[in-house]
Amino acid sequence: MNAIRAFIRSPTGPMTTHFWGPVANWGFVVAALSDMKKPADMISPKMTGVLCVYSLLFMRFAWMVQPRNYLLLACHASNEVAQLYQLSRWMSWRASEGGEAASKAAGK
Repeated sequence: MNAIRAFIRSPTGPMTTHFWGPVANWGFVVAALSDMKKPADMISPKMTGVLCVYSLLFMRFAWMVQPRNYLLLACHASNEVAQLYQLSRWMSWRASEGGEAASKAAGK
């Protein structure tokens, strides 16, 4: 019981934004994981790149803020991996048949 009280009252516990911010950000990771089932031609490389930069910046923030926010760091590290995978899927698609179709459409 004391451990639960200590967690609730801690500087990174559920009564702070250090807890609820990362919990909300897990939505990005869930969305990226669910997008892995979609075709690669639906991936927006600009948005995926922005999400990569966003996660990198917030990983640094989570490391530098006091007290260190390991939950936020884990969330953004997971999102970085998921977004980089999405970007690699798009690049593979672009290099193969998708790139040929896109270049033909641009040539019209």
